[in-house]
Amino acid sequence: MGTIDIMVPKNDVRGVHRLVVTRLSEKGHDVALVGVDAPAQPRTLDTILAFERRMLRLPGDDLARRLEGATLRTARPEAELRINMSGAALDVASPALQPGFVGGAGVAWAAQQLMVGRLPNIEVMLDGDKCIARAAPMVDSRVSVARGLNDLLARTVTLLVDTTDKYLKGEKSQRGLPLAGPSKAACPTNGRLIGYYLVSVLPRLLLGAVTRFAFRVSRWSVSYRFRDGDTVAATGILAGKSWRELPDGGDRFYADPFAFEWQGRHFIFVEDFRHKDSKAVISVAEVFREGAPTVPRKVLEEPYHLSYPQVFSHGGEIWMLPEGGSGGNLVLYRAESFPDRWVKHSILIRDRELFDATLLQHAGRFWLFATERDGHGSASDTLVVYHAPFLEGPWAPHMSNPIRIDRAAARPGGSFVSVGDRIVLPLQDGTGGYGSGLGLSDLVQLDEQTVYLTRPVPILSEGKNPYPEIHTLNSNDHLEVCDFIAPLPRLGLRRFG
Repeated sequence: MGTIDIMVPKNDVRGVHRLVVTRLSEKGHDVALVGVDAPAQPRTLDTILAFERRMLRLPGDDLARRLEGATLRTARPEAELRINMSGAALDVASPALQPGFVGGAGVAWAAQQLMVGRLPNIEVMLDGDKCIARAAPMVDSRVSVARGLNDLLARTVTLLVDTTDKYLKGEKSQRGLPLAGPSKAACPTNGRLIGYYLVSVLPRLLLGAVTRFAFRVSRWSVSYRFRDGDTVAATGILAGKSWRELPDGGDRFYADPFAFEWQGRHFIFVEDFRHKDSKAVISVAEVFREGAPTVPRKVLEEPYHLSYPQVFSHGGEIWMLPEGGSGGNLVLYRAESFPDRWVKHSILIRDRELFDATLLQHAGRFWLFATERDGHGSASDTLVVYHAPFLEGPWAPHMSNPIRIDRAAARPGGSFVSVGDRIVLPLQDGTGGYGSGLGLSDLVQLDEQTVYLTRPVPILSEGKNPYPEIHTLNSNDHLEVCDFIAPLPRLGLRRFG
């Protein structure tokens, strides 16, 4: 493997630098932090981050935190690759990689962009003038600078480690991106950071607190309709037959609906989250062409949060592959007595934080498309693919993982759908925030060497549903289901629209 020197300011080593060393070392590389004379980030940034950590009770291991007593070495002439993470232009021997943000470089510059409501993209430059990798990271919190900055730095690590490893393996042109790179934007001053924080961030923090006090913001509503023509996946639009809402009683919400037909009966499996609980369970409701649906009843619970209950038939059995990323394993369940009793059948993928893993049978193999949290940052921007000869495995990661890092085109939002000769995958679009939209992407090529998905085309609404922010979409031969953001006032029973 390679010998790598990582150049960092000798008086400003941060958690992100240490994590890059750890991840590259885990891949077998000989990595050292090399201290250089470079400007430290403004001290005001650390004051702001410390303020938010205390006020919002954030964990103390975020990647923007300064590290004291970090071990630094001198530059090694024999290093095969140098990575400039100093935030400054350095005279570094080639080959050299430099991560940065489109428009500027450095932690403080990224923080300033978050303060004014922008979402910085990430680039990795080769020898200062060639972009060889780019990412559009998801920022889950559009209010807290500390949380947003941690999301950006986490995906900087993901992109940089992947790019470095592939570069040293000779995959130098794999991404094929056009020439581009960060401008020479100056590092923001202490005064500018204070001004942006007072004028832009604090009002948003206050408004967010008031909104969360008045409304249950992170709440979803499930709708369904019996099909009377093409699916949304075929038309790309929600228009058509009216949708019916799955009532939730106001003390909980339902999300991530999956439809399943059994013996001529129609069922919807959902994530079931009671407002007073800290995790969700999987519940099922039976729906009818005429009349009210049954009240969803719990069918699966684990000590951790469950969602995205993908139910399917294979080999004469009925299976469920729910999302349980916080549990650390991807678990396959088998119906012992459908639809109410499920037993744990096997662990398909161990020790990975996978979210919304979506199954596909294609070209004689089984495939799973999911997002991976990668230990830090958002769970909604890093697409990975696994494949296996059989449902039970053995499952192997695709050689191109991560396939992409893109807040608008990574996290699955429903099962694959066949539309004529096309294979369509709904993908969540987090550009406007988590759950803000859904797009439809065509799977063009899939084999053990290549994964090629088109850019998602947004699903459109023509007033047939009161909520345009669609989050999940699924269908079968007779039933179509989806969910939408549906904030609810904490006082009173009228739903906010």
